[in-house]
Amino acid sequence: MFKSGTVVKVLIPNAVNSGYDYRLTADANLGDFVRCTIMNRPYVGVIFGIGDSGLPPEKIKNVSALVGGGLSVPDLQWIQKMSEWTMMPLGAVLRLILNVPDAFSPPKTEQLYSFNFDSGDAKMTENRQRVADAFDSNDNEPMSLSDVQNIARVTSAVVKSMVAKGLLVPVGAREKRAFVVPKYQDSGAVKLNDEQRAAAQEIGADIEKGGFSVTLIDGITGSGKTQVYFDSAWRAYSAGKSVLLMMPEIALTTQFISRFEHRFGAPAVVWHSNLTAARRREIWRGVANGEIKIVVGTRSALFLPWHDLGLIVVDEEHDSSYKQEDMGNYHGRDMAILRAKISNFPIVLASATPSEETLNNVEMGRYKHLKLNTRFGGASLPTIQTIDLREHRPENYKTQSGDEQVGCLSPTLCNEISETLNHHQQVLLFINRRGFAPIIGCKKCGWVATCSDCSVGMTYHKKIGKLLCHICGRTMTLPQKCPDCGGDVSMRGAGLEKIEEEVLAKFPGVKTALVSSDTMLSRQSLERLVSQMESGQIDVVIGTQILAKGHHFPNLTLVGVVDSDMGLFGTDFRAAEHTFQQLFQVAGRAGRGNIPGRVLLQTYQPTNPVLNAICAGNRDEFFAQDMAARRGAKMPPFGQLVAVIVEGQKESVLKQFCDTLVSVAPSVSGAKIMGPIVAQVYQIRNWYRMRFLVAGDERAALQPLVKMWLSRVKVPANIKIKLDVNPQNFM
Repeated sequence: MFKSGTVVKVLIPNAVNSGYDYRLTADANLGDFVRCTIMNRPYVGVIFGIGDSGLPPEKIKNVSALVGGGLSVPDLQWIQKMSEWTMMPLGAVLRLILNVPDAFSPPKTEQLYSFNFDSGDAKMTENRQRVADAFDSNDNEPMSLSDVQNIARVTSAVVKSMVAKGLLVPVGAREKRAFVVPKYQDSGAVKLNDEQRAAAQEIGADIEKGGFSVTLIDGITGSGKTQVYFDSAWRAYSAGKSVLLMMPEIALTTQFISRFEHRFGAPAVVWHSNLTAARRREIWRGVANGEIKIVVGTRSALFLPWHDLGLIVVDEEHDSSYKQEDMGNYHGRDMAILRAKISNFPIVLASATPSEETLNNVEMGRYKHLKLNTRFGGASLPTIQTIDLREHRPENYKTQSGDEQVGCLSPTLCNEISETLNHHQQVLLFINRRGFAPIIGCKKCGWVATCSDCSVGMTYHKKIGKLLCHICGRTMTLPQKCPDCGGDVSMRGAGLEKIEEEVLAKFPGVKTALVSSDTMLSRQSLERLVSQMESGQIDVVIGTQILAKGHHFPNLTLVGVVDSDMGLFGTDFRAAEHTFQQLFQVAGRAGRGNIPGRVLLQTYQPTNPVLNAICAGNRDEFFAQDMAARRGAKMPPFGQLVAVIVEGQKESVLKQFCDTLVSVAPSVSGAKIMGPIVAQVYQIRNWYRMRFLVAGDERAALQPLVKMWLSRVKVPANIKIKLDVNPQNFM
């Protein structure tokens, strides 16, 4: 407890501070939210410790008010540790938590009513009796008029007449809600098989015992991992703890929400970036006051102001979507594990293709390992084969306008599609490339359409009839002639729109659907897709990585990967791992019902070790070989990396600053600083980019080294430095 008049450090949610000194005007505790101003701009900050600036008393401002509520001591410790690991300023980490601007605004209120059971004058109609029963079943707990309508299933006219007759009497007010917080119950609707039950019991024992632990549920696609951690979530919730179920992207929640409601008897509270401001505020406040105790959310849900958090589940823990690269660089899975460790509660990771970092921790004995080796309900794993495109070349096709186009689907794959459709089963064609054609250029002079703000080619999107930059979003009209030489403009490569065109040309009358970040802009659009797939309204679904995991379509029996080679030869040392994970996951969409599935991988490299491992089902052997190669190269998880990305608006200033960084680079045993090199994407939104890479062994503490190095230079106003610990993206 800090007494009134104490000078405390207040952490502000912005990217440039580590706390400022203020004088308290009332007693307060560590972690309390307070209002204060910086240069006349109002903020809500958090008391982070005792003041230490050494400023004279007359220079120290008073906090303007205590807000109410706050963060726990473990929360503050987590902010501190996360800042140290990611090298994000403390204020930038706090900004991830206090990211709902109106969370502290005065709430709108609504009148509450109780039922007047002593009123004998009013006539009790059937509808009025339903209202009385609703109050009686809830011990006459006060309710708003909207609650009365929803629970008793009566109209507003019925409720208003009861107020007028004195049957409903006002008893106070509460903060107005746009939704009623669900009350969950164990429906017992799902019976676990022996494997699932054993895994659930082991995790349940950890929850009951308490304390920090990390458990990996390592189950093949379709093995029922979700139901195992649902069981864990119920155990923690029924013990009074809050539970976070993390998903890599909101695209995975559509069917997940249906399973959740079936299991817990009520819809989940879902948190993601596309919520309205009002909904974000209500969920944020509900979590802060402990009213909301289960949330399904993307990585940002980790930063809700949790009350008594007792379990985190990280589904698809290998997924690169957990890596945040916009508002600071952090890995959601790793920060979730850090939070669980500091607050001393269990965390569960789930995946059919665990990351090599996680597998290494299992091997070292740091994580528990629970395996699910059979598909739930007796479904069999699909057979997986390659199609050698050198021997089975795709045949051209004609569009509706009569133009001949280069095909992408081999005769072998087309025959399998035809047979599958004839059996009234569904097909998934996977190509991880949006739009129609990724390269628009002139074969005569070599001109290629590139974004004027970014050093990347523009992709032609036939649906909108424009070229689109996938980095900054700039659009451009498709030129009829080459702007340099006047020659004809051609399209090269294929995206999912071109695959759809070929499917419609070769299989007239089939019903298709495109699934990518361009077409699935909301949860509602995904729900419509799921409904159409389940009802058989779609024959062939063509999609990017959004479809590679999490979805369950029982009548989908054929998966065709159009270009299996796409990710095999990237510059990233994780290219093989990521390609295996992606192809293995998309293969797992086939044959999840009663009908066996088949997967065909089109490739020019049929002997590639990644593809051989997928076809043979040698996941563990592949990962062991890949990890051995990383161990030899001292790459994560057997080494540490920190990327230092330097961006400048002027190339000359950028080069000069990088030269300065080289001149002051420290020489430290066990670590080396490499670079600078031109970033693979040199220009983004008119900022030029250079990269350094700091590498060290597994136990190297690179963060202090990088901080010491950067402290030796003064950063010009038109230069930005971004730090990324163990980067996932080397662009």
